[in-house]
Amino acid sequence: MSAVYPRFVCLRDLLFSITLYIQTVSKATWVQPMKLMERVKAALRVKRYSLRTEKTYCYWIRFFIRFHRMRHPTTMAGNEVRQFLAYLAIERRVAAGTQNQALNAIVFLYRHVLDQPLGEIGTFSRAKRPQRLPVVLSHQEVINIKRSYSVDRAAACLPY
Repeated sequence: MSAVYPRFVCLRDLLFSITLYIQTVSKATWVQPMKLMERVKAALRVKRYSLRTEKTYCYWIRFFIRFHRMRHPTTMAGNEVRQFLAYLAIERRVAAGTQNQALNAIVFLYRHVLDQPLGEIGTFSRAKRPQRLPVVLSHQEVINIKRSYSVDRAAACLPY
């Protein structure tokens, strides 16, 4: 009889299986526990987040740690998160979506990886979303524009 090995459809499934194996083996005393970023990646894969989301969350978590001079996130709380988000909005002038993405990455870190309450973030300086201008004119606006033309009415109606 030959041994039956599992078939892996893609590299991601293989990495997921290896991560689960490392987690089960890490309970032994001779294996080092997983580092923080490895734990983040493993949690994202278990929850089946996309690879792009994984890269983005890891980027923002690293940025957050470096912003606070390499302090471990377990020693930080809501106040440090508020400082980081204010820095992004005021000094880096990031878009509102980017600031929300950074916040979601940090919340994921505390909720699913560290299993530690983040605490109250409080109010912080939010990046402003740009005011959207209408793409087309309403029917009444077109009529008003046509009435305001002093030129030939036929020439004004040509584009419409």
